[in-house]
Amino acid sequence: MTSPSTDVLDKPLDSGTGNGPEMFHYVRKAKIAESAVMGNYVVALCGETFPVTKSAKPGSPVCPACERIFKQLPLGKD
Repeated sequence: MTSPSTDVLDKPLDSGTGNGPEMFHYVRKAKIAESAVMGNYVVALCGETFPVTKSAKPGSPVCPACERIFKQLPLGKD
């Protein structure tokens, strides 16, 4: 059995002020293009669901829950 491949995607966390930092989430790579084109929602490792609207840049803040779960996953082939 192979482990799921993931990539970092965005899902801004609502800080209530509208000025808060955007957090990026880990989701399955296979769902990124489909979501971007079709508008389907993706499910992050932490359970958040959202449509893909943009991709993370190096150094972007990552959801702490997604990062913790991702580090516990076995290395994948992808």
